[in-house]
Amino acid sequence: MAEYYKIIFDCAVGGADLLRIGFGDPAQNDEICREVERKLGEAISSGILTGGPLIKVNGPASLPVAVVIAHAVSHLYKVVAVFDPKLGRYVVAVSHGTQLKVGDLID
Repeated sequence: MAEYYKIIFDCAVGGADLLRIGFGDPAQNDEICREVERKLGEAISSGILTGGPLIKVNGPASLPVAVVIAHAVSHLYKVVAVFDPKLGRYVVAVSHGTQLKVGDLID
């Protein structure tokens, strides 16, 4: 079976959960989005992703895939930060009333 997108869950790394992502077998965005939604749903229902104060997302994603990921994890985490290789840091992309604000940079 083809794997269009890779998702690795590293829970509680340096005080935050880490989601490592990346492309797999060649596919179109519609197929990748469905696979990502399924994988994240399975991770949530199985208790791998339980939520918390902060999740960091690191790896390449198309815009449609990034939106699927953001939608899924923003329901579970107070802050979602995405790695920016140009800055070498994580940029807060979603914040729900915590000390961190959208646009803040974190290591």
